[in-house]
Amino acid sequence: MAADGSTKAVVVALGANLGIAVTKFVAFVLTGSSSMLAEAIHSVADSGNQGLLLLGGKRAKRDATAAHPFGYGRERYIYAFLVAIVLFSVGGLFALYEAWHKISHPHPIDSWQWVPIVVLGVAIVLESIAMRTAIKESNAVRGKASWVDFVRRSKSPELPVILLEDAGALLGLVFALIGVSLTLITGNGVWDGLGTGAIGLLLVAIAVVLAVEMKSLLVGESATEEHVTKIERAISATEDIDAVIHMRTMHIGPEELLVAAKIAVDGQDDAQRVARAIDAAEARVRQEVPIATMIYLEPDLMRSARAADPTAASE
Repeated sequence: MAADGSTKAVVVALGANLGIAVTKFVAFVLTGSSSMLAEAIHSVADSGNQGLLLLGGKRAKRDATAAHPFGYGRERYIYAFLVAIVLFSVGGLFALYEAWHKISHPHPIDSWQWVPIVVLGVAIVLESIAMRTAIKESNAVRGKASWVDFVRRSKSPELPVILLEDAGALLGLVFALIGVSLTLITGNGVWDGLGTGAIGLLLVAIAVVLAVEMKSLLVGESATEEHVTKIERAISATEDIDAVIHMRTMHIGPEELLVAAKIAVDGQDDAQRVARAIDAAEARVRQEVPIATMIYLEPDLMRSARAADPTAASE
């Protein structure tokens, strides 16, 4: 996934959310609408989350050190996981608390009744622009994958996070608009509280999905099936390498892939010939899969390798 596209989507979303947060807070102060307060806090949380994504992307670019020989690529996953925590606590739980408070003590919107409608309309337009940017940047890299598969299988956290946040923001705005409109029509503030509750449940659900996906990336995910196939084919096609006995891959960052494989060579080959074959295989792999930045190939004989690794037979 292109980092430039991810950064662009994050920056656009950040700018939109900062502007929206200010207008929502103004609307809350003027009207006392709990939906407007929940949406304002939601926008603040989203702005902070986008800041976390930008910070994670910057810190992940640091060079490897003796203490961290594989680099800092996974920092992007850590900060994306923090996004899920912020969205759950600051966004979702606060909205649910505010909904409970408003439903327990409902009051109508008596002043500046037109303000929340206008603010929500403007916010929907701005969020739609941010969502359009996220969709455009995602389409450039997701290929033929469905949106669900893209969110579940993407190794880069920024675009899936922004997509879910923007989708949640648009749905939240619709919930707020419905709640405020029904409160204005009926004069019953319970509708405002119900709209706020719907926003809270939505944010909690999105936060849980993000947490599950980011946890999987933090633990360590293998390369995609497409990349695994290309790597195996590149190694097997190298002269003086008979086969790939078994292989392990793991993403140590969105654009950094670790490849470790045991390869079968002819027992009659000398060390120099085997070394040339390994160098050639590594070059082939990097040509086919440029994100394979760390490659470790161990030569072995097919029979002894299978005896030494019981799992190899199943692979």
